[in-house]
Amino acid sequence: MDALLTTTSGQVRGTRRQLPGFDSFAFLGIPYAEPPVGPLRFAAPQPRGRWDGVLDATMPGSTPQRRPFADVTTIPEPSVPGDDILNVSVFTPDPGAAGLPVLVWIHGGGYLAGSPASPWYDGAAFNRDGVVTVNLSYRLGHQGFGTVPGAVANRGVLDWLAALRWVQDNIAAFGGDPSKVTIAGQSAGGGAVLHLLALASGQGLFRSALSASGVTRTLSADEGRRRAERVARAAGVPCTLEGFHSLTEDQLLDAQAAAVPEVTGIDVLRQAVADSAIPSPVVDGEVVPTAPLDAFASGAGAGVPLMMGAADDEFSPMARAAASDLEPLGNLGALAALGMTPDAAVRYAEANADAATQGAVRLAGRAVTDAMFRTVVPLVAQHRDPETTWAYRWSLPSIASGLAEHCHDLPSLFDCLSAPDVDAFAGAEPPQRLADELHGAAVRFVTDGDPGWAPWGGTRTARTLGQDVRDMPGAFDSTNEAVALRGA
Repeated sequence: MDALLTTTSGQVRGTRRQLPGFDSFAFLGIPYAEPPVGPLRFAAPQPRGRWDGVLDATMPGSTPQRRPFADVTTIPEPSVPGDDILNVSVFTPDPGAAGLPVLVWIHGGGYLAGSPASPWYDGAAFNRDGVVTVNLSYRLGHQGFGTVPGAVANRGVLDWLAALRWVQDNIAAFGGDPSKVTIAGQSAGGGAVLHLLALASGQGLFRSALSASGVTRTLSADEGRRRAERVARAAGVPCTLEGFHSLTEDQLLDAQAAAVPEVTGIDVLRQAVADSAIPSPVVDGEVVPTAPLDAFASGAGAGVPLMMGAADDEFSPMARAAASDLEPLGNLGALAALGMTPDAAVRYAEANADAATQGAVRLAGRAVTDAMFRTVVPLVAQHRDPETTWAYRWSLPSIASGLAEHCHDLPSLFDCLSAPDVDAFAGAEPPQRLADELHGAAVRFVTDGDPGWAPWGGTRTARTLGQDVRDMPGAFDSTNEAVALRGA
């Protein structure tokens, strides 16, 4: 059954879905900006003009992703062709309601890939629990984050901000309250949340923030220029606005990939720790005035409740591909090869005895995980009000790998355990109790600003979600020595 609503750009037609015990209305692929093509390709997002008639929002909108991380991601991430890639999908329990809390989801994918059309991100369970959900699409790779001389920087960041302004202007039509918006995301999407929390231009567009496996990596202006020059050389064009405009989408994607050095073995881990293979927001002094951690140290986002978490072995499987390099080095040698000092390696191995007892591959994988993801939690928390900061640890091992990996908390966060591909790592009967815990916490946080467990506080407490559920003081202290590896 169709449903009609009116936005600032015109009418949209969505779908009423009758699910067990509740209804959910889906409005898919609603444009919030003009298509970023032609002269708008490397420009700031332009507000969407009005359309005639009724926009069909019953099918997924076009996605920026053209080349999925098919070989490394566990998330089903469909690519939908088309130029109208700056769009949002809205899931609401009742378009006729008023004042419902709103979750705005920003997908991950290393700022290179990912899809807001993933079935894992369907807002049905949040709708069941009285929350309107918005999934936003943004420019990726060099088009979204690469430095282009003569063009505005951080176009992907500007896309996030434009989508959030659309939410402010339109979400009431879907039953949501623009004063009750929580921004949320995972991996690069979690990084987007932390960047938005740090930006003065983002304040007032949301009241709380949820970052799962978030990253805080930024590039300096010089690093951004050097990366752009490598992409231009790989494409055989001048590093100018005209040069990049001359490239087709496929040519730009090819050059973007060719600009990253091909490495093997332990160098893959070093490259990952240094984040040298992915684009990132650039500290340009305007759109992104300063790096998030520096902004938080100056008090940015201090009054905004923040819930954040990470998994115990986010990128640990990456180390298995380097096993032949790591195993001969032993535990301490493997850590030294990643950049730890001898004393720090000893302390890290002691603090991560569960991984150390399984050998150099497991311990090195944990170190990479910590340097990239888990250290973010204490580094951000130490600059914030400890009573408005909540943390969690995902510790449930996959039945396939025995590791609590990157993305494996997402089906529980969205309470979508029957979604495609979840059984590949969680088994035929994933633990509903953990979905009840994590999804329930997210609903409470979006609704009331408190997930329902002890905040970070002076004891650096996090709720751990694994074979059992408990609150653990000092839950991320084992990451301390990995801080030195960040950006190595």
